[in-house]
Amino acid sequence: MKRREFLYGVGAAGAGILVERARGVAQSSRAADSRVEVLLGEEIGTISPNIYGHFAEHLGGVVYDGIWVGENSKVPNTGGIRTALVDSLKRIKAPVIRWPGGCFADSYDWRDGIGPRARRPRRTNFWADAPEWPKSVGPGPWKFETNHFGTNEFLSFCRLAGAEGYLAANVRGLGAQQFYEWIEYCNSPAGSTTAAEQRAGGEMPSRDPFRVQFWGVGNESWGCGGNLTPEEYAAEYRRFTAAVPRYGVNLNFVASGANVDDFNWTRGFFSKTAEKNRGLFGGIFGWGLHH
Repeated sequence: MKRREFLYGVGAAGAGILVERARGVAQSSRAADSRVEVLLGEEIGTISPNIYGHFAEHLGGVVYDGIWVGENSKVPNTGGIRTALVDSLKRIKAPVIRWPGGCFADSYDWRDGIGPRARRPRRTNFWADAPEWPKSVGPGPWKFETNHFGTNEFLSFCRLAGAEGYLAANVRGLGAQQFYEWIEYCNSPAGSTTAAEQRAGGEMPSRDPFRVQFWGVGNESWGCGGNLTPEEYAAEYRRFTAAVPRYGVNLNFVASGANVDDFNWTRGFFSKTAEKNRGLFGGIFGWGLHH
């Protein structure tokens, strides 16, 4: 019996029972024979494993001493990446990992984290003045970012763990052009562009493209990601995702969803997007809710 037929039959039987009871009449033979069947083999749909992804931000010891210990560490590692963490992620079959944040993402310039590590600039970490830090915590990468862990290191970590990389773009601090160039760096074919040559010539080099599919357009854009209104963010999203080079990769753009149950943010974003062109909805792969 199909689910709809089953539910219809049960509903009809239930209604019959109520009518019979109201009339003080004994249950009909049909009602007496009613039963509930649990159809264990009937699938409703497939849940995407990517829903059960993971998140990494340059906050506290998540990246430095967490993912990244460095090649010369006594901690077992593969090219500086903590082996035990990779093994654990393999065991749970981590499908996708998001980086570099979090609020850190909207202060991060991806160009700082490529090329020889000795030449990478040191920057103030977004979380340098976080009030949660104990007074005993001194300076370190959690306050002053070394950029020793960048795009190649992160995507190499994903490859080791068997996960897809998911990169969050800086909408607050960088423009759409830098976003396009990051996609070019990650996905352009070997030797095709200067960015592809940079990818193949730096630390943890990769001649072959990383073929990153998942791209977050901003993060917490209602707060630390720019304090934007939903209408302002809708305009930025359109600008960042317009005519992006794909290099044969199915790019999946994830928009910055609301904080808590802020329906105004959700309605504002989608209604403003619809004003321009309803076809733009096809360019929204995901809606990154924080609630």
